[in-house]
Amino acid sequence: MISNSARVPAPSAAPCRITVCRGCCCGDPRKVPGVDHAGQIGRLRGAVGEAAQVRASECLDVCDQANVMVVQPSAAGRAAGGRPVWLGLVNDDDALADIAAWVRAGGPGLAEPPGVLDLYEFTVSRRVGKALEG
Repeated sequence: MISNSARVPAPSAAPCRITVCRGCCCGDPRKVPGVDHAGQIGRLRGAVGEAAQVRASECLDVCDQANVMVVQPSAAGRAAGGRPVWLGLVNDDDALADIAAWVRAGGPGLAEPPGVLDLYEFTVSRRVGKALEG
């Protein structure tokens, strides 16, 4: 179960943004069985509270990493050098809890992610990355 007991007040301007892929493969029980895809976004929203905006997106074009999430820094995080972090194979509540705790602590540029998130992080091509930021 995801815990949201350690909430941090929301940043005053432009909080982190988490984009959750829900395109052709991400969110599809045929591609990733045994995951409550429909409930995943709601649980993440509840866990991050006001520390981030969580939104669903059409296909992010990295289907081999389903389920994909991109954590974009807050305005303060970007000013501190934070950049979007792409996370793949996010298919269990433990991963969601780690992502939520990191975002509540400040996210990219402001807080070090839990070490376990290194297992989920991957690099995308510039074309794919620019499509999300554009």
